[in-house]
Amino acid sequence: MEKIASFTIDHNRLQRGVYVSRRDVTPSGDVLTTFDIRMTEPNREEALTPEALHAMEHIAATFLRNHPQWKDRVVYWGPMGCCTGNYLILQGQLESAEITGLIRETMEFVSSFEGEVPGATPRDCGNWSFMDLEAARKAARRYLDEVICCLKPENLVYPQ
Repeated sequence: MEKIASFTIDHNRLQRGVYVSRRDVTPSGDVLTTFDIRMTEPNREEALTPEALHAMEHIAATFLRNHPQWKDRVVYWGPMGCCTGNYLILQGQLESAEITGLIRETMEFVSSFEGEVPGATPRDCGNWSFMDLEAARKAARRYLDEVICCLKPENLVYPQ
């Protein structure tokens, strides 16, 4: 089998950031851009806990699907299996720099979120109690303060 694109990135050199992971064209001709929202340095920093990522998934997905300008272009937000970040899939041929404002808004929302996590009930979620809101808030704030606030080219383009 061919190695998939995301396994060809040198994770030993990958920094935290916002990256175009791939682009796909649907049978109807729509372009979907998958973004790598890398929140921790792979293999060098502690990964996020699954509970933090699960809470972040519920909060961020709800925020994005209600965003006044982006909601109609949001296809998916969800955690990476390696627990070092999230994937965001948007309709359109987009570049990382075009969505940094959206990521800033999303992380601001997650980092300041209070109350019940959206969809965190037995009726709405298959593992509703497997969430850590405080850890999600802390991870979002750290990403904002250390990465999004001071993005450099190396945080927007995969290392070669």
